[in-house]
Amino acid sequence: MWVYEKKLQYPVRVSKCDPRMAKLLLEQYGGADGELAAALRYLNQRYSIPDKVIGLLTDIGTEEFAHLEMIATMVYKLTKDATPEQLEAAGLAAHYVNHDSALYYQNAAGVPWTATYIQAKGDPIADLYEDIAAEEKARATYQWLIDMTDDVDLQDGLKFLREREVVHSLRFREAVEILKEQRDAKKIF
Repeated sequence: MWVYEKKLQYPVRVSKCDPRMAKLLLEQYGGADGELAAALRYLNQRYSIPDKVIGLLTDIGTEEFAHLEMIATMVYKLTKDATPEQLEAAGLAAHYVNHDSALYYQNAAGVPWTATYIQAKGDPIADLYEDIAAEEKARATYQWLIDMTDDVDLQDGLKFLREREVVHSLRFREAVEILKEQRDAKKIF
Protein backbone atom coordinates (compact mmCIF):
# COMPACT_ATOMS: atom_id res chain seq x y z
CA MET A 1 0.00 0.00 0.00
CA TRP A 2 2.74 2.43 0.89
CA VAL A 3 6.20 2.90 -0.48
CA TYR A 4 8.46 4.36 2.16
CA GLU A 5 11.40 6.36 0.92
CA LYS A 6 13.93 6.76 3.68
CA LYS A 7 13.93 10.52 3.46
CA LEU A 8 11.68 13.28 4.71
CA GLN A 9 8.97 14.67 2.48
CA TYR A 10 10.76 18.04 2.69
CA PRO A 11 14.20 18.78 4.16
CA VAL A 12 14.23 19.82 7.80
CA ARG A 13 16.92 22.26 8.82
CA VAL A 14 17.37 24.27 11.99
CA SER A 15 19.99 26.92 12.65
CA LYS A 16 20.34 26.60 16.41
CA CYS A 17 19.39 24.73 19.54
CA ASP A 18 16.01 26.12 20.63
CA PRO A 19 14.13 24.04 23.24
CA ARG A 20 11.47 26.75 23.60
CA MET A 21 10.54 26.35 19.95
CA ALA A 22 10.67 22.57 20.26
CA LYS A 23 8.10 22.78 23.06
CA LEU A 24 5.81 24.89 20.86
CA LEU A 25 6.16 22.43 17.99
CA LEU A 26 4.79 19.67 20.20
CA GLU A 27 1.39 21.21 19.48
CA GLN A 28 1.65 19.86 15.93
CA TYR A 29 3.03 16.55 17.18
CA GLY A 30 0.44 15.54 19.76
CA GLY A 31 -2.11 18.34 19.88
CA ALA A 32 -5.78 18.24 18.94
CA ASP A 33 -5.12 19.83 15.56
CA GLY A 34 -1.72 18.23 15.04
CA GLU A 35 -0.44 15.78 12.50
CA LEU A 36 -1.10 12.56 14.43
CA ALA A 37 -4.75 13.46 15.03
CA ALA A 38 -5.18 14.42 11.37
CA ALA A 39 -3.59 11.22 10.04
CA LEU A 40 -5.69 9.00 12.24
CA ARG A 41 -8.88 11.01 11.59
CA TYR A 42 -8.61 10.70 7.82
CA LEU A 43 -7.53 7.08 7.76
CA ASN A 44 -10.43 6.23 10.08
CA GLN A 45 -13.05 8.21 8.15
CA ARG A 46 -12.17 6.50 4.88
CA TYR A 47 -14.12 3.43 5.99
CA SER A 48 -17.45 5.26 6.05
CA ILE A 49 -17.12 7.52 3.03
CA PRO A 50 -18.23 6.96 -0.58
CA ASP A 51 -15.78 5.42 -3.02
CA LYS A 52 -15.18 8.69 -4.86
CA VAL A 53 -13.21 10.15 -1.93
CA ILE A 54 -11.70 7.13 -0.18
CA GLY A 55 -8.46 7.62 -2.09
CA LEU A 56 -8.31 11.28 -1.08
CA LEU A 57 -8.60 10.46 2.62
CA THR A 58 -6.01 7.70 2.26
CA ASP A 59 -3.56 9.96 0.42
CA ILE A 60 -3.89 12.90 2.80
CA GLY A 61 -3.91 10.69 5.90
CA THR A 62 -0.71 9.06 4.74
CA GLU A 63 0.87 12.42 4.00
CA GLU A 64 0.01 13.58 7.51
CA PHE A 65 2.27 10.80 8.83
CA ALA A 66 5.06 12.28 6.70
CA HIS A 67 4.35 15.64 8.34
CA LEU A 68 4.48 14.00 11.77
CA GLU A 69 7.91 12.68 10.87
CA MET A 70 9.02 16.20 9.90
CA ILE A 71 7.78 17.67 13.18
CA ALA A 72 9.57 14.92 15.13
CA THR A 73 12.76 15.70 13.24
CA MET A 74 12.39 19.41 13.99
CA VAL A 75 11.89 18.76 17.71
CA TYR A 76 14.85 16.39 17.77
CA LYS A 77 17.14 18.87 16.01
CA LEU A 78 16.02 21.75 18.21
CA THR A 79 16.76 19.83 21.42
CA LYS A 80 19.62 17.42 20.60
CA ASP A 81 22.30 19.70 22.06
CA ALA A 82 20.18 21.18 24.87
CA THR A 83 21.32 20.93 28.46
CA PRO A 84 18.91 19.96 31.22
CA GLU A 85 19.01 23.61 32.33
CA GLN A 86 17.98 24.81 28.86
CA LEU A 87 15.16 22.28 28.77
CA GLU A 88 13.97 23.45 32.18
CA ALA A 89 14.13 27.11 31.11
CA ALA A 90 11.99 26.21 28.06
CA GLY A 91 9.35 24.54 30.24
CA LEU A 92 10.38 21.01 29.27
CA ALA A 93 11.70 19.86 32.66
CA ALA A 94 8.76 17.50 33.30
CA HIS A 95 9.09 16.08 29.80
CA TYR A 96 12.82 15.53 30.32
CA VAL A 97 12.27 13.82 33.66
CA ASN A 98 9.59 11.54 32.21
CA HIS A 99 10.99 10.87 28.74
CA ASP A 100 14.56 12.22 28.49
CA SER A 101 14.94 13.17 24.81
CA ALA A 102 12.26 10.73 23.59
CA LEU A 103 9.29 12.23 21.85
CA TYR A 104 5.92 11.76 23.51
CA TYR A 105 2.54 12.50 21.98
CA GLN A 106 1.52 15.62 23.87
CA ASN A 107 0.64 19.18 23.02
CA ALA A 108 2.68 22.29 23.79
CA ALA A 109 1.08 22.52 27.24
CA GLY A 110 2.13 18.96 28.07
CA VAL A 111 -1.36 17.45 27.78
CA PRO A 112 -1.10 13.88 26.39
CA TRP A 113 -2.67 13.06 23.05
CA THR A 114 -6.10 11.44 23.26
CA ALA A 115 -8.34 9.62 20.81
CA THR A 116 -11.05 12.18 21.56
CA TYR A 117 -9.21 14.41 19.07
CA ILE A 118 -10.37 12.15 16.24
CA GLN A 119 -13.71 13.21 14.84
CA ALA A 120 -15.81 10.79 12.80
CA LYS A 121 -19.54 11.33 12.46
CA GLY A 122 -20.21 8.82 9.69
CA ASP A 123 -21.90 11.45 7.54
CA PRO A 124 -19.49 12.04 4.66
CA ILE A 125 -20.22 15.74 4.24
CA ALA A 126 -20.11 16.44 7.98
CA ASP A 127 -16.80 14.57 8.22
CA LEU A 128 -15.31 16.48 5.30
CA TYR A 129 -16.33 19.80 6.84
CA GLU A 130 -14.59 18.66 10.04
CA ASP A 131 -11.53 17.84 7.94
CA ILE A 132 -11.57 21.28 6.34
CA ALA A 133 -11.75 22.88 9.78
CA ALA A 134 -8.88 20.69 11.02
CA GLU A 135 -6.69 21.70 8.07
CA GLU A 136 -7.47 25.38 8.56
CA LYS A 137 -6.66 25.15 12.28
CA ALA A 138 -3.38 23.43 11.45
CA ARG A 139 -2.61 26.12 8.86
CA ALA A 140 -3.21 28.83 11.45
CA THR A 141 -1.02 27.04 14.01
CA TYR A 142 1.81 26.74 11.49
CA GLN A 143 1.58 30.46 10.81
CA TRP A 144 1.77 31.21 14.53
CA LEU A 145 4.77 28.89 14.84
CA ILE A 146 6.47 30.67 11.93
CA ASP A 147 5.84 33.95 13.74
CA MET A 148 7.41 32.57 16.94
CA THR A 149 10.86 31.86 15.50
CA ASP A 150 13.57 33.89 13.83
CA ASP A 151 15.25 30.72 12.52
CA VAL A 152 14.84 31.06 8.75
CA ASP A 153 15.79 27.42 8.20
CA LEU A 154 13.07 26.25 10.56
CA GLN A 155 10.62 28.73 9.03
CA ASP A 156 11.25 27.16 5.63
CA GLY A 157 10.05 23.73 6.78
CA LEU A 158 7.11 25.24 8.65
CA LYS A 159 6.07 27.20 5.56
CA PHE A 160 6.10 23.99 3.54
CA LEU A 161 3.84 22.33 6.11
CA ARG A 162 1.54 25.37 6.22
CA GLU A 163 1.11 25.29 2.46
CA ARG A 164 0.32 21.57 2.46
CA GLU A 165 -2.50 22.28 4.94
CA VAL A 166 -3.91 24.80 2.44
CA VAL A 167 -3.76 22.21 -0.35
CA HIS A 168 -5.47 19.61 1.84
CA SER A 169 -8.24 22.05 2.75
CA LEU A 170 -8.83 22.79 -0.93
CA ARG A 171 -8.94 19.10 -1.80
CA PHE A 172 -11.47 18.44 0.97
CA ARG A 173 -13.59 21.35 -0.29
CA GLU A 174 -13.58 19.80 -3.76
CA ALA A 175 -14.67 16.48 -2.26
CA VAL A 176 -17.58 18.17 -0.46
CA GLU A 177 -18.81 19.55 -3.79
CA ILE A 178 -18.54 16.13 -5.43
CA LEU A 179 -20.54 14.50 -2.63
CA LYS A 180 -23.15 17.26 -2.58
CA GLU A 181 -23.72 16.73 -6.30
CA GLN A 182 -24.13 12.99 -5.73
CA ARG A 183 -26.44 13.55 -2.77
CA ASP A 184 -28.56 16.02 -4.70
CA ALA A 185 -28.81 13.55 -7.57
CA LYS A 186 -29.91 11.03 -4.91
CA LYS A 187 -27.09 8.69 -5.82
CA ILE A 188 -25.85 8.38 -2.26
CA PHE A 189 -27.00 8.90 1.30
